[in-house]
Amino acid sequence: MSSSRSKRNQPGWAKPMRLLLRLMLMGIGLGVVTGSALRLLAPQVQKGQLSLPSWVVMPNSGPAPKPLGTSSSRRNDRSANQPWGNNLGRFETKREVTTLSQRWRDLAAQQADLKVSAFMLVLDDGRYAELGADTALPAASSIKTPILLAALERLDAGDLHWNEPLTMTKPLVGGGAGWMANKPVGTRFPTYEVATEMIRISDNTATNLMIERAGGKQAVNIRFNTLGLSATKINNWLPDLKGTNTTSARDLARAIALVDTGEVLSTRSRDLFREVMSTSRTNRLLPGGLLKGLGGEQGEPDSSLMLKGYRVYNKTGDIGIAYADAGLIELPDGSRAVAAFLVKGPFNDPRSTELIRDMAAAMAPVLKAKPAPPRGQ
Repeated sequence: MSSSRSKRNQPGWAKPMRLLLRLMLMGIGLGVVTGSALRLLAPQVQKGQLSLPSWVVMPNSGPAPKPLGTSSSRRNDRSANQPWGNNLGRFETKREVTTLSQRWRDLAAQQADLKVSAFMLVLDDGRYAELGADTALPAASSIKTPILLAALERLDAGDLHWNEPLTMTKPLVGGGAGWMANKPVGTRFPTYEVATEMIRISDNTATNLMIERAGGKQAVNIRFNTLGLSATKINNWLPDLKGTNTTSARDLARAIALVDTGEVLSTRSRDLFREVMSTSRTNRLLPGGLLKGLGGEQGEPDSSLMLKGYRVYNKTGDIGIAYADAGLIELPDGSRAVAAFLVKGPFNDPRSTELIRDMAAAMAPVLKAKPAPPRGQ
């Protein structure tokens, strides 16, 4: 009687506590048994003689494998999330369009005293043409395209902000193109305005500001070399009328392609690159020549090309003794190509610009879009 009365008088939490204690002891026991079993099985798993469920983690097995999309291949990571695959193309030459390369040689041979560098690559299938593609020639303002790339890399790294004010100092004031040089020393400009004016109207002071903010001439040159732009080098501040700053057609095309194919820059910075490149006002060389080759009226090249389904994001260069143009070309079927041309010759010789237009026109048969397949195929 007294025993049953004492059990009834026990606190209400005693029974749950006993149950919890039993569960803990069982858990510890199962853990010891499981761990011991896994250690015994580890050699067979490592040799591939035994497979375990994916949720089982082997002791001392090291870190889990890294997913696709490490720093070496941001493009693969992005495409892995797209069921339609990666259609961004690559900067990779696969099959030379010999008829176009020969046409360029014939055109250049007619002006034997001009030095030429030309390159074109269809990013989607690797077709290409070249003429002295790696020849280093005066870059003029065409070097502003890889400078824009170097600056946007700083943006991705968090070292630069798009609205960060940049201060104009006396050494950075550049003559020639642009309006920023007319402002007092000490004037501050937001980075987005500096980058845009560097491309839109080829402002030389804006370019010098951008070079300085991207780390200076030496740091930018090192970055160019790392990106594979071996002929591209900044030796003097813009406008560099003596032509000491150099590049090649392949380098210019590569700089643009690296951005468009996702090899460098984040998606947001790639979009900024395109937006800035789209503001370029000068369109009579590469765009004008392509329009000529497509049989278009020689009106305003950009709008006339858009009516045909083409768009060209380009940047020119002109220092009198050298002319250049390089750009990304979007075709009506959605495929893309990059092309670049540099010509060095006598001061203000109209043959230089005409040769660039003629070489751009010669690309037209290669860059004609494929007809769309019938629906359902």
